[in-house]
Amino acid sequence: MPLDLAAQPLELQRFATHLTSERRGSPHTAKAYLTDLAQYAAYLAGRGLPLVPSSPAAVRGFIAHASAECGPVSIGRKLSALRSFYKFLVREGLAPSNPARAVSSPKRPKKLPEVLPEEEVAALVESPKLAAPLELRDRAFLELLYASGLRVSELTGLDLPDLDLAQGLVRVFGKRSKERVVPFGSAARAALARWLDEGRPVLAAGPDGARARRAVFLNYRGGRLSQRSVARRLSRAVLASGLPRHVHPHVLRHCFATHLLGNGADLRAIQELLGHASLSTTQRYTHLDWKRLAEVYDQAHPRAK
Repeated sequence: MPLDLAAQPLELQRFATHLTSERRGSPHTAKAYLTDLAQYAAYLAGRGLPLVPSSPAAVRGFIAHASAECGPVSIGRKLSALRSFYKFLVREGLAPSNPARAVSSPKRPKKLPEVLPEEEVAALVESPKLAAPLELRDRAFLELLYASGLRVSELTGLDLPDLDLAQGLVRVFGKRSKERVVPFGSAARAALARWLDEGRPVLAAGPDGARARRAVFLNYRGGRLSQRSVARRLSRAVLASGLPRHVHPHVLRHCFATHLLGNGADLRAIQELLGHASLSTTQRYTHLDWKRLAEVYDQAHPRAK
């Protein structure tokens, strides 16, 4: 059920305007924040408590109430929404303090990224048979996802000027519109060249082609390819390659990083390629490469043998 902002408190309406006009964030994050804040406002109203000013005790009560139905990840997002909300209100002079700052986030379980072996990734990206425009497109975006470690949102947002086939480079606008340039190899370059020469012109002639003139990847109607379509076509490639598992598009990003690390790439270089703001985010891939590290240790340490 869509959120009725007109029925929400004025402070929440102003924060919604701030999210859409001032803060450059994901529309999905904005929607989730506003939903969380509407739940908080309803929780307070049901207990006769004001939205402004609020207190750490009220925030803790809401978190305890929500914990009955939500896991640590969702609870962490709700706290993040409350902190951002009250930070905005304090900045605008609409609240005396930020009560959510005094409430600690729950510990999130450490989950290692799922990664496929190199031979399974090869079978997956090579599964489209290159006999039709859609297959040329699928082969191109699968090769590019694995070759460059792009997020799916970055892939579907690519425009033709972002590609440099001669140099094997792609310009990407990641989270918060942060720009980076990522290289890709010969396999991705060949697949992209064939898609652009043979497949894309066919789909661009579709009924929606005029609206997606700049998009690198198109759907069957000529419009810009969506993230959902990428996931759906990836599932089709998984079946075609015979892999005995479900593969989310983000898994190819994990494979990109882990396989680079396993073949000797520097961790900070991988951080730059992935567009991670913090090295700690990239360091989780070191846990996946324990076998290679153990082999290096066995070969190098004088007391290992």
